[in-house]
Amino acid sequence: MSAEAAAVTGTTASRTNLRSLWGVVREHPMATVGVLLLVLFALAALLGPLFVGDPLKTNPAHALEAPSGHRLFGTDRYGRDVFTRAVVAARLDLVVGIVIAGLATAVGSLIGVAAGYFGGAFDEIVMRVTDIVLAFPGFVLALILVAVLGDSVPNVVVAVAIAYTPYFIRLTRARALAEREREYVDAAALAGNRRWQIAYRHVLPNSLSPAFTQAALVAGWAVLDVAGLAFLGIGIQPPRAEWGVMVAEGANDFLTGAWWTALFPGALIVLLAMGFQLIGDDLQGGEK
Repeated sequence: MSAEAAAVTGTTASRTNLRSLWGVVREHPMATVGVLLLVLFALAALLGPLFVGDPLKTNPAHALEAPSGHRLFGTDRYGRDVFTRAVVAARLDLVVGIVIAGLATAVGSLIGVAAGYFGGAFDEIVMRVTDIVLAFPGFVLALILVAVLGDSVPNVVVAVAIAYTPYFIRLTRARALAEREREYVDAAALAGNRRWQIAYRHVLPNSLSPAFTQAALVAGWAVLDVAGLAFLGIGIQPPRAEWGVMVAEGANDFLTGAWWTALFPGALIVLLAMGFQLIGDDLQGGEK
């Protein structure tokens, strides 16, 4: 193939790929917005802390300075740069949201598949406990657990993950009940596989689709819950750079006219949660 023919072929392939990408964007506009938001936050979380200063550095001489070209988000009552703290907090809030969703998905799916496939007394016990946990709103249950466990970051992650695990138990159990009646399950049993091998090697992978959809939604809820707990003074504690902590510290500044100390971190919480929600809503609509 000549160089000119190769160039033409490459150009055609590029145009085809662009048309395919544009088709996906047109078909899933909200999910595209969600993905773009998450990409921006991921870049900020990965690279941002390398280019900003110390989020804990105070400068009382520049306390409550309004946003400007020099300080994009202004400063708080301690003279700390709000933009610096917001960028550093992006890493913590994004990672915490993803980890919580991942833990809840993994634990809930394992328990749900076991309950759905094995049934019997184990299924009854799991579902009754799940019903009891679901009687509490997720945020309220997380608040109670953090109060009991303590307000460290790992405890906050565990508490919020426990609060949302029952959602995945019910989803994967329902799918496992349907999957265990499929022919491939009988074939796996005839091939000599043990029941636990059939449950986790065959039924589990085919029962995860609704769990992955729910995981995107739970990640958004987790971001809001972690920030809400910090705002109430029960979760992550100051002076750590975290958006909920920043909103809590800046809430009283509204009375003095310093709106920026709470508005910017609050807006970032909303945008990150919205990114997860847009993706989850699109995936949920696709399953229907």
